[in-house]
Amino acid sequence: QVQLVESGGGSAQPGQFLRLSCAASGIRVGAVNMHWYRQAPGKNRELIAQITLSGLLNYHDSVRDRFTISRDTAKNMVYLDMYDLKPGDTAIYYCNAAGPEGSWGQGTQVTVSS
Repeated sequence: QVQLVESGGGSAQPGQFLRLSCAASGIRVGAVNMHWYRQAPGKNRELIAQITLSGLLNYHDSVRDRFTISRDTAKNMVYLDMYDLKPGDTAIYYCNAAGPEGSWGQGTQVTVSS
């Protein structure tokens, strides 16, 4: 049974940094494409970062150059480093394995406000 557990969300001021973590079990993060999605209030869930099983990184335009996705295969963890946070980054952030038909975490709230 695949389980993904996000942590690290919370409140931040514009320009600050947060790191989200995703602890995986029942699946090896180095063997599948791993993703971070987010869903802002009143909006659809959107894919913002991907790390493929070969290590290729892809980002949504809105977070490119500010967010970094990475993984630690020894710890079976995936991370999202979020720099220069903006109010528009306020959303629930979800870890996902293997795409929309794959496995999801429960989500972690990130709120950016001054």
